[in-house]
Amino acid sequence: MDNKRSELRWGVEQRLEFIEFRVFWEGHVNRSDLMDQFGVSVNQASTDLNRYIGFAPDNMIYDKSARAYLRGPEFKPRFLEPDASRYLAQLRSVADGILDREDSWIADLPPYASAPPPVRGVNPVTLRSVVGAIRRSEAIEVKYQSLSSPEPRWRWIAPHAIGFDGFRWHTRAFCLTDEAFKDFLLSRMLEIRECRESDVSATDDRDWNTEATLEIGLHPALPETQAKVIALDYGMRGGKAKIKVRRALLYYALRRLGLDTDPGARKPQDQQIVLLNREVIHEDHG
Repeated sequence: MDNKRSELRWGVEQRLEFIEFRVFWEGHVNRSDLMDQFGVSVNQASTDLNRYIGFAPDNMIYDKSARAYLRGPEFKPRFLEPDASRYLAQLRSVADGILDREDSWIADLPPYASAPPPVRGVNPVTLRSVVGAIRRSEAIEVKYQSLSSPEPRWRWIAPHAIGFDGFRWHTRAFCLTDEAFKDFLLSRMLEIRECRESDVSATDDRDWNTEATLEIGLHPALPETQAKVIALDYGMRGGKAKIKVRRALLYYALRRLGLDTDPGARKPQDQQIVLLNREVIHEDHG
């Protein structure tokens, strides 16, 4: 079967993945689903469904009354590893207006809401300039508003990556003014005026290229019943879980997990987890 799969054209395989996505998550799929999603003909949609059945005959059963293929009791994924994160990312993208409704593979969107993130306006021209500088290994001159100075200042930076701290978008860059690798918030870049070649190598950014492993555990003062619930939330085994993060993003990860303060400063029910290997914050990775 793997040999047959490897011979499939990309467009065909994508449609087979779509069939499996719909069958797994929605429980059914029909020809019009394929026609609407990919703009294929009736004959092509029928061919794709039959091809899928050839690969996975037990995965779906045709129901004449519903005029659709329903998920079979022996369903086993062949083209996609069912991924809750992918489903939820699509749901969030549609709800937040990032992805058009018709571009989502989810047929019947469940009601959804989220706590609104802070409004962080990133200028698309700024983002284009930063991404372009990364691709071409260039330095750019940016007018940047930092917290440490009342007025924005011009400085040269050589960006090599984009980062997200859970709330805000950054670029990771070598600052030619401070001669150090630092994070620069895209929303604080007010203007970009020049670019030039750069000989800064991303491999020299040790904090970006080194991973730290956070070992988290349950707050010791949590009652046993609550501890079991929190362990489920974090996918813990034996009351512990490990989270890998680039050292450049370590501060943000600790803050987002609520591990940047003394665990005794909040009630156990609010703190919930503690950092078991605090030495990871200070260890020398040179």
